[in-house]
Amino acid sequence: MRGQLIKALSGFYYIEVDQQIYQTRARGNFRKKKLTPLVGDYVSFESTSLQDGYILELFPRKNELIRPPVANVDQVIVVSSLVAPDFSSHLLDRFLIHLEQKGIEAILYLSKADLVAEDSSLIEEIKACYQKIGYPVIVGNDQDRALEELKTYLPGKLTVLAGQSGAGKSTLLNRLLPGLDLATNEISESLGRGKHTTRHVELIEVMDGLVADTPGFSSIDFFDLTVNELPKLFPEFVQVSDQCRFRECSHTHEPDCAVRAAIENGQIAQSRYDNYLVFLQELTNQRPVYRKKNRK
Repeated sequence: MRGQLIKALSGFYYIEVDQQIYQTRARGNFRKKKLTPLVGDYVSFESTSLQDGYILELFPRKNELIRPPVANVDQVIVVSSLVAPDFSSHLLDRFLIHLEQKGIEAILYLSKADLVAEDSSLIEEIKACYQKIGYPVIVGNDQDRALEELKTYLPGKLTVLAGQSGAGKSTLLNRLLPGLDLATNEISESLGRGKHTTRHVELIEVMDGLVADTPGFSSIDFFDLTVNELPKLFPEFVQVSDQCRFRECSHTHEPDCAVRAAIENGQIAQSRYDNYLVFLQELTNQRPVYRKKNRK
């Protein structure tokens, strides 16, 4: 049989097929091959009952995340707080670069918008910037309406929530998945960020789609990203980069750079370019990691 793994817990893997849940284990050769089934994996398995089965094969993944450990993710709802903690385009762009690299669609959810209702200029500025690039932006000032809008993106998709610590990921998950009662933590005033707890991951059906029932990553390190790859992960750069004089233009110092020209005429946001330069410097200074050779 073939199905999708929807929960992994204590060495057991739970697979859904035609609204039936099969409890299975992984064959011993998975460990030898250093393969670990992940929630979201499509697998083939054999089973004599709903409680006794074995996974035979993992089918190729289109992507995978480490936190939470989920494979074949279609989209990530990136929760960005406007206040407490304050909005950070730097953090948001780090998330978006990571998702672009993995080929995962991003939906931006601006939380705590009711706390900046008197000054809507920040919200409009963020919306204008990211909608122009092509990212959907949902503003959580009217939570009920925002939730209904968010649900329209769920059918037929495997969705994970992510975002900066303290942004309200758990609160939003509890609203998406009534009865989940996921623990939320108060913001640490001294650190200006929230805390997060580790749980096992389960995919729960919502609006004919699947949602991971635990918040995802809250920070990103660019360990597997190259300097040449970075500019290709900014969609608005890609749109104009074919007009650059040099094919592998870094968009920093080369003459006739279409990206820098687009920034000057307002086609590309200055904040995005500023964050690009910070990321580029980070990658340039990143030390290569060398693996020690095993002694014979």
